Amino acid sequence: MSKLRVAVVGYGNVGRYALEAVQAAPDMELAGVVRRRVLAASPPELAGVKVVTDIGELEGVQGALLCVPTRSVPEYAEDILKRGIHTVDSYDIHGELADLRKRLDPVAKEHGAVAVISAGWDPGTDSMVRGMLEFMAPRGITYTNFGPGMSMGHSVAVKAVPGVKDALSLTIPAGMGTHKRAVYVELEPGADFAAVERAIKTDPYFAKDETRVTQVEDVSQLIDMGHGVVMERKGVSGATHNQLFRFEMRINNPALTAQVMVASLRAAARQRPGCYTMLEIPVIDFLPGDRDEWIRKLV
Repeated sequence: MSKLRVAVVGYGNVGRYALEAVQAAPDMELAGVVRRRVLAASPPELAGVKVVTDIGELEGVQGALLCVPTRSVPEYAEDILKRGIHTVDSYDIHGELADLRKRLDPVAKEHGAVAVISAGWDPGTDSMVRGMLEFMAPRGITYTNFGPGMSMGHSVAVKAVPGVKDALSLTIPAGMGTHKRAVYVELEPGADFAAVERAIKTDPYFAKDETRVTQVEDVSQLIDMGHGVVMERKGVSGATHNQLFRFEMRINNPALTAQVMVASLRAAARQRPGCYTMLEIPVIDFLPGDRDEWIRKLV
């Protein structure tokens, strides 16, 4: 069986783990890595890997993992879909997700490609779990509590604020599905902390949550890629009350995000052209190999 040729676009925290996940996938092969610029001295793990600045420089690419900042996803996805290449991203601005789906769907259909958006663990696999909880107990309340842990999307958003040299954003669960944000910033020389703090607190990533911003000398001393989630639903199945479900995990954030993206690219290759969220795709399509074997094993 031929393997899906995959390009990793972007080589930050998620991109590094995506490289490993593609290389470990039995049904994929790495076409190369796309970076904004090719450095004279590449990391050791890129030895023997073709590194380019444009995906068009790679041969036979069928799918692309967009390991780029969330706010860069729409531009990258449109460009690559227009080349007839499937895309998967980890877009994580919940309130704008539906708009991205509407934007990419006609582009993907026109060029015979598939886009899977927001393919991480939240949005992503957590959305699938929440969907199951809804049909298991149609009436009830679900609380999703994240952390404590590093939010990559929020951290990247802070790093884009003028005057910020480096940043870390931690998600702190406050209970009942609400969260606090603890942001640590390392400033450029001469930067105004008060202006940086205002910019962070008014950013859509942070505007709805209680956020505390702290200036530190060296953000690198605080970095821990760990994260987690606890989802709970208490509800009613039919006419039976007090149905209680709990899903919990503690994870390395970028490693899990990358693995889910790789599985989603596999699923993308099995869908009709268009743009999808993970919630819309059959679970079995994320798994490699023969469907009948998985049915025998899992059902």
